[in-house]
Amino acid sequence: MEESIVVGIDIGTTKICTLVARVEGSNRLRILGVGIEPSAGIRKGGIIDINSASQSISRSVEKAQRTSGLEINSALVSLAGNHVTSFNSRGVVGISHGIIETNDFTRAIEAARAIAIPHNQEVIHVIQRGFTVDGQEGIRMPVGMHGYRLEVEAHIITAAAGTVENIRKCVEQAGVTVSQFVLSPLAAGEAVLSENERQMGAAVCDIGSGTTDMAIYIDGDIWHTIVIPIGGDLITSDIAHGLRLPISQAETVKKQYGIASKKSVKDDEMVTVRSFSREEPARISRSDLAHVIEARVEEIFELIVQEIKRSGYDGLLPAGLVLTGGTSNLPEISKVASEVTGLATRIAKPENLVGLVDQLHSPAYSTSIGLLQWAVMMNETIVPGIVYSEREYVESSRLSSVMNWVKRLLP
Repeated sequence: MEESIVVGIDIGTTKICTLVARVEGSNRLRILGVGIEPSAGIRKGGIIDINSASQSISRSVEKAQRTSGLEINSALVSLAGNHVTSFNSRGVVGISHGIIETNDFTRAIEAARAIAIPHNQEVIHVIQRGFTVDGQEGIRMPVGMHGYRLEVEAHIITAAAGTVENIRKCVEQAGVTVSQFVLSPLAAGEAVLSENERQMGAAVCDIGSGTTDMAIYIDGDIWHTIVIPIGGDLITSDIAHGLRLPISQAETVKKQYGIASKKSVKDDEMVTVRSFSREEPARISRSDLAHVIEARVEEIFELIVQEIKRSGYDGLLPAGLVLTGGTSNLPEISKVASEVTGLATRIAKPENLVGLVDQLHSPAYSTSIGLLQWAVMMNETIVPGIVYSEREYVESSRLSSVMNWVKRLLP
């Protein structure tokens, strides 16, 4: 495939989305191919049936190939699930010659990464957060500066090696090589966060069917990431149990009549459903439906609040929450989020798309679009010693192999 073509495969609990795009002027993406297929054999970011999962991915890839007219050989693939962990690390090196060079940069990153990682974990991202030169903090790019001591703060994201390999195997059985795994909230953040939100401090919450993925951005950098193993599928399950409906119909009822705030529904509003226990359709109160949904939505945001407080950055998010993912389509969910978290909240979806985009103007496809934008950054050529506006450091024969772990270059 040509270098100007980028491909992303978003593997979710309810859908597989494969997108093919051409990079045009000013890194604008034109969507050429779309392949959306219901998921099978996947639960909360993990593979539970390799054959079913690989078949779903294959069908998604085939649809994208058919609509784009291009053969897909490699792609970026999303990653989520409670097997993902993250932590912060610091690397320190001495500068013997007084001027910081690219080699010193790579040694500092290597020092930050040189920590004990369980044998069953695999490093997915090493994200540099900032540099300190001779005690001076807040350095954006130290190469070329005078100094004798270089420190780097890094955010390291790991995932269960077995889970990663199972996903890789499913993708490869579809005839596609995984060029890189990208944590879902990082991809979503690329698609929906503004530069002002990154700088001021914001948390992007990708609320999918099986998981809620969150990344905290402060001063333009990623400071914290977490995957919470709860999502919209539990709302559907609550509706199914509370109203005695099949799961498939409960999902339909949620999408058609669901609302996240009981206060926004009149007590006399009714909806018609067909339950297990009745031969004839039954009428139920929409207020009762909203009550079931609101309880679970509040629980999701209470867990988000707990995680933000645990990170220690709860007072550093003036830009608030940016909600995306399929579950954020629930009416009034941003209102509940603001009430529970006490933070300003907005719903975000991919914008400024061109090409085959009819289905993609939805929060459900933020991660899918973000994968393409991440791929654009990977394709940028990085020259040692030059500061680029792109935030992605990529594999290059001209750089030390340590750079393979550095996934983001500070602007």
